Amino acid sequence: MTHRSHYYVQIGDLAHARGAQAELSYSGAGPNDFAAALQEALRSPLLFQRWRAMQPDPDEVDERLGVTDQLAKVNAKAVDLHTEVEVISDLPMSILRQRLNWLIGTGWQLHDVRPA
Repeated sequence: MTHRSHYYVQIGDLAHARGAQAELSYSGAGPNDFAAALQEALRSPLLFQRWRAMQPDPDEVDERLGVTDQLAKVNAKAVDLHTEVEVISDLPMSILRQRLNWLIGTGWQLHDVRPA
């Protein structure tokens, strides 16, 4: 049985937040675009498959790193000078961290996790 979690994330400067690899990086214009990109990254294996194809030996990559949650839900909004993101998913934090880092690098902070 999986447990859904409600993750609360803050992004300091979404306008400049980009992942280290342009092929995987978020390229949108605002909170709604980012929410859609992250939700797609959690629901679909496409971002993982692009990352996997970039690895020296793609066949050696653990398939469990590509797990998805078809019911993941992401909302984001601008508040003061930062962006607040709420994610509801049954994916573990390690997978959420992976997808966030691919999309926007390390310019984010996890503020809270609660049962959904």
